[in-house]
Amino acid sequence: MIDKNFYKNNGPFTLAQVAEITGSELTDKSKLDEKVSDIGTMEKAGSDEICFFYDRKAKEKAVNIKAKACITNEDLQSWIPQGVVVLVCPNPKLAFLKLNQAFYAEYVAQAGISPKASIHPSAKIGKDCFIGDYVVVEENVEIGDNCCLEAGSVVCRGCKIGNNCRIGAGAYISYCIMGNNCFIYSGARLGCDGFGFNTIEGRHVRIPQIGRVIIGNDVEIGANACIDRGALDDTVIGDGTRIDNLVQIAHNDKLGRGCVIVSQTGIAGSCTLGDYVVCGGQAGLADHLTVGSGAQIAAQSGVMRDIEPGAVVMGSPTVPFKDFMRQVAFLQRNSKK
Repeated sequence: MIDKNFYKNNGPFTLAQVAEITGSELTDKSKLDEKVSDIGTMEKAGSDEICFFYDRKAKEKAVNIKAKACITNEDLQSWIPQGVVVLVCPNPKLAFLKLNQAFYAEYVAQAGISPKASIHPSAKIGKDCFIGDYVVVEENVEIGDNCCLEAGSVVCRGCKIGNNCRIGAGAYISYCIMGNNCFIYSGARLGCDGFGFNTIEGRHVRIPQIGRVIIGNDVEIGANACIDRGALDDTVIGDGTRIDNLVQIAHNDKLGRGCVIVSQTGIAGSCTLGDYVVCGGQAGLADHLTVGSGAQIAAQSGVMRDIEPGAVVMGSPTVPFKDFMRQVAFLQRNSKK
């Protein structure tokens, strides 16, 4: 059950509207004018709600659907019980996304600048921006159009933020050039000092970090993630990359397009990741490594050497996935002797 205290329900929708929104075909045209008031899971959706069925592994749950309607694909529709209105589409997952957005469009703050915000006179703010309470925008900052800076966020001097960006509450942006359509979640830290020291006469002496953080277009950076600026070269996050909460990306790292970096991953300095690299949760990468495009690194893996494009690796130190499973099987067999 969706909590209406937090999310505004834009329903009900007729099944004709649902079909149009989701690109689905209603199998029983006599039901076009019937309405659904909400979306729900296969297990919990009630008699005035709609659910989705797209995983063949869940076919045993499908036979117990109590919803008024269900969106599925052509191959799975036979599992849906009699009395449930069926809508068929090629991609029910995409249909779910579209209908979810229709029912629960995300709240958009009205444009305006809080009198409690601190904005330097030299800063340039684009059209139709929202700037919340206690936001700090320092000198020579440039903010694009339709941006949202939530309460307590800080954009430090000289930073440039593109159009349609959202900076979450308490986020900190420094030494950063950011593209369009980015979402920086609450508490993220972009552009802080990289972890660089030289040991001189028994003392750890900080190396000045004089690079930047370059964020591409359509990038999401999760809550409390940290991305350090470069030491000399820039730290770069490619277009379309998704970075989860509590991720550490060190100075001079280069991430390609469409990478997915899952929570608690740590990437040491001067690593280069190609396009569409996936790092599972708590993966760790040593410094100065190259990971080829399309590589997948399993959760809790320790990467000590370069990874070829398209490789799937696991373990610490990492080995190809099949080798890791053979090692596990070997240990299991021999531990019983």
